[in-house]
Amino acid sequence: MNDGQRSRRRRIVDRGMTLVEILVVCALIGLVTGGIIAGTQQLPSARLKRTATMLASAVKVAFTRATATSRHLRIVLDLDTSTMWIEESDRPMLVQSKDKTGTAGADPITVAEQQAVADGESILKGPPVPKPRFHPIVAYGFGEGETASGGAKGAKPLQRGITFREVQSAHDDEPRTKGRAYLYFWPGGLTERASIELRIGDSIEDKNTLTLVVSPLTGKVTVKSGPVPLAKPIDDKEASEREDTGF
Repeated sequence: MNDGQRSRRRRIVDRGMTLVEILVVCALIGLVTGGIIAGTQQLPSARLKRTATMLASAVKVAFTRATATSRHLRIVLDLDTSTMWIEESDRPMLVQSKDKTGTAGADPITVAEQQAVADGESILKGPPVPKPRFHPIVAYGFGEGETASGGAKGAKPLQRGITFREVQSAHDDEPRTKGRAYLYFWPGGLTERASIELRIGDSIEDKNTLTLVVSPLTGKVTVKSGPVPLAKPIDDKEASEREDTGF
């Protein structure tokens, strides 16, 4: 390489980047930064949708299994550990909402009247019915090799960063925001009306919430944006849902 070639090479190196090269680099930086920002905003929403799909699948599995095996099942939703699993009962069960009604007729005043009312209630109730025992099951990917931290054996965790906002089934007087909530299934194709609200983290913004609404007659799950409180039963509407057995 002669002195002229060396001189031209030094001039090329020393001149730095051209305006076009700078614009290309800035454009690439902008694209990468925009992709990162968009990704961080979309990932939690994607996890929220995947969690809703997982719970809808659990409802379908429990509904189908209860019908096929003539067993009583329930889905356990642990609001404290953000986990869920499916359990099966060893005997029939009856779920009732909390009885808020008082004794019919006049209030008992004397000790004798109070004792008579207590004796009458005891006779009407009859002998105590053994409570059914539930145990976790393995079915269609649920309960297989998963034990979430703090949850029961076989508990399936929600997607990372997704939690329960509140859950209410027909047998609950008020929505549950902590502890465990249950959704029961009976043989013959019947479950409870329920509203299961999922959210991103601890957010209280409606845009970060999805609600799964469960139909009691068909087990159909409808996913809606935002919080949706448990609706009161409408017989005509529920009867029409017999025609639609899908999700």
